[in-house]
Amino acid sequence: MFEIRRADERGHAEHGWLNSRHTFSFANYYDPKQMGFSDLLVINDDRVMPGRGFGKHPHRDVEIFSYVLEGALEHKDSMGTGSVITPGDVQLMSAGTGVVHSEFNHSSSETVHFLQIWLATEKSGATPRYQQQMFSPAEKRGKLRIIMSPDGADQSLELRQDARVYAGLFDGDERASLTLAAERFAYVHVARGSVMVNGHTLSEGDGMRVRGERSLDFANGHDAEVLVFDLRNIEVSDFWS
Repeated sequence: MFEIRRADERGHAEHGWLNSRHTFSFANYYDPKQMGFSDLLVINDDRVMPGRGFGKHPHRDVEIFSYVLEGALEHKDSMGTGSVITPGDVQLMSAGTGVVHSEFNHSSSETVHFLQIWLATEKSGATPRYQQQMFSPAEKRGKLRIIMSPDGADQSLELRQDARVYAGLFDGDERASLTLAAERFAYVHVARGSVMVNGHTLSEGDGMRVRGERSLDFANGHDAEVLVFDLRNIEVSDFWS
C-alpha cells in the first residue's frame, strides 16, 4: 500500500533567514496525523540565508543527519567536532546522553539548502558520536546506494536503529529496484526533480509511506534525487510520548 504526501501539504515556517518545510510535526507545526512514520521522526527541508543558522542547542537520544543539496553547511558541537558539509556529504550525529551543536550557512553570499532528518534511537543513554562521509554522484547514479545501516554495511554510516537509508540519482532511462524484507515499512522522499515509484509519479518535496510491499521500483526520473528509508513495521515511534 502506498500513501502519498504531496509537497504542498507539508508544514511551512518562514523566518526571513530560514525557509523550512516540515514533512512531519515539528516546532510550531503540529498535525496529529503527521507524527512521523515508524522510527522516522523528522524531515525538515531547510533553506538558510548566507551567514545565518541555528545557534547552539541541545539534543539527546536521537539520530540526526544532515543531507546537503546546495551550498555548504558548517557544523560545530560539544564533542569538539567542526566540519563543513557540502553536496554528497552525509553527516550523522548520534546525540546519545546529550550533545550541544550549531549549524550555520558557511557562505556569506549563497543560500544553503539541506535536509535535516531525525530517527528514533534504539539505544538510549549511549555515548554521543559523530560521523561524516562523502558519497559521490557516481555511487548513486541510477542506483540506490546504502548510506546508513545498523552495522555499517558497504561502508555506510552506522545508525543506532533497525533502519537503513539509501540515496539515489535518477534521470532518463535509469532504473533501480529495492527489495524489502517481509513485514518491513519504507518511506520515500524526493529531494529534487521527479521520479516514478511503482507507477506513482513523485515530485520535489513529495513523500510516500509504504506498507505491505516487497519491492520499490524507480524509473522515469527527471533530475531526481531521492532518499529511501527501510523501517521497522511500527506506525509511529513512542519518541514524542
